[in-house]
Amino acid sequence: MKDLRDLQVISQQLAEQRAREEAAAAAREVQRLRAEAERNLFARAAGPVKPLAPQGRAPQKRKLPAPIPVQAQLDEQRVLREAISDEFDASTLLDVDDAMSYRRPGVGLDVTRKLRIGTWSIQREIDLHGLRREEAREALSAFVRDAHRLGIRCVRVVHGKGLGSPGKTPVLKGKVQSWLVQKNEVLAFVQARAAEGGAGALVVLLKPVG
Repeated sequence: MKDLRDLQVISQQLAEQRAREEAAAAAREVQRLRAEAERNLFARAAGPVKPLAPQGRAPQKRKLPAPIPVQAQLDEQRVLREAISDEFDASTLLDVDDAMSYRRPGVGLDVTRKLRIGTWSIQREIDLHGLRREEAREALSAFVRDAHRLGIRCVRVVHGKGLGSPGKTPVLKGKVQSWLVQKNEVLAFVQARAAEGGAGALVVLLKPVG
């Protein structure tokens, strides 16, 4: 009987040992599966991935829309505002004296007198000789605008005496006077002194900047 009890104890011990080993093996397997699942988490979330076949094409840069020429549009609008007409009759606005001078309304006679005696020194000049009427008009308009923008007060405009024109008539003289009268930057002008061009030029006084 004693041997039988000893055999039963041994069998029970072996069974318990086998159960412990199986439990330990099961725990290790669970731990391995959990680690593998964590490593493959992104793959499981993304699903199966198949690389694209090479297409043999270079990447293309995105074509940007053409810029809006805002400054060009503003320049065109300014030119339209500053446009001067060939049809404008300035004769009624000129002072009929020995040199046909002009002064803007509100400007005193002393201004044209000072222009004649050279109170303001000539800082810049433009020579319109050889230009066609349209070319001369555009050149004069740009010249006056730029001079005023730079703060220049006194300029000379050479239009010529017309000695080379048919009938010896100064073609540009009357036009230049008309154009200058239409320019807001112009305060007054007089015929230049003999040493400065005489009847072939005008001395022009521009408004101060601001």
